[in-house]
Amino acid sequence: MATLLSIQTGAARRVQISGRSILTAINKQPVAGAVLVAPMGLAGDEQADPSVHGGLDKAVYAYPSEHYPFWQAARAQAGLTGIDDALPFRSLGENLSLQGVLERDVWVGDVLRFADCTLRVTQPREPCYKFNAAMGFAGAGKAMAQQGNCGFYLAVQQGGRLSAGESFELLPGPRRLRITEAFNAKMFKHLR
Repeated sequence: MATLLSIQTGAARRVQISGRSILTAINKQPVAGAVLVAPMGLAGDEQADPSVHGGLDKAVYAYPSEHYPFWQAARAQAGLTGIDDALPFRSLGENLSLQGVLERDVWVGDVLRFADCTLRVTQPREPCYKFNAAMGFAGAGKAMAQQGNCGFYLAVQQGGRLSAGESFELLPGPRRLRITEAFNAKMFKHLR
């Protein structure tokens, strides 16, 4: 079985990106204890731009923890200083840091069944300029596009509560479109 290692939520706030004041909720913080999961996402979590993040089909963002060493190395290669410590879970803006489930294993329509709630996979995440700013280097979005380390959005199929450390099961959906295929198609569309 796979494991939910960490849960993060965040409030939308203004940050400076390239000299502009931008509203973002990418800077999430870990949550201790059980978190309520409702149709629009986790209690205490906000989305700054619901046209891009959030809503019923993108209520929760999950990210495989197995990709964190890649991002640590990419940041070092980009010449960032003071990055000797490992990146903490939340650094990719995810609500759920998962272990044991990678994008290649997940299909649109699959379900993550936890003890008290179920979440349905809807689509891959697409990198944006806010992601570049959060990671600290301009090529972060491009690196995500090249590596396919995108994570995936989840809709709340059955609300309930989640707690860090709990196991979950990946239940197969219709198995028509793998997250990696959906991500590659979106990235190809943007690169044309």
